[in-house]
Amino acid sequence: MKEQVLVKIIERGAYLWGRDVSELNADTTFAEVKAKSGHISQITTALEDEFDMEVPYMGFKKCKTLGEAADYVVELMEE
Repeated sequence: MKEQVLVKIIERGAYLWGRDVSELNADTTFAEVKAKSGHISQITTALEDEFDMEVPYMGFKKCKTLGEAADYVVELMEE
């Protein structure tokens, strides 16, 4: 499940940050890609639509890397 979530974060992030999907991975930090709050909001919305669940913005925003963010979303799914 983490892989599916990570792929979704990377696909959406690549589009928002003007990067190629191959440039992003689990270790990529949000700081590296200069993620703004609007980007985070769009990613959480995309995840909510894809997986039919709520992804709290504030919790997601605390994640440092794309991999941490994927772990956070998977934890929410398991609740």
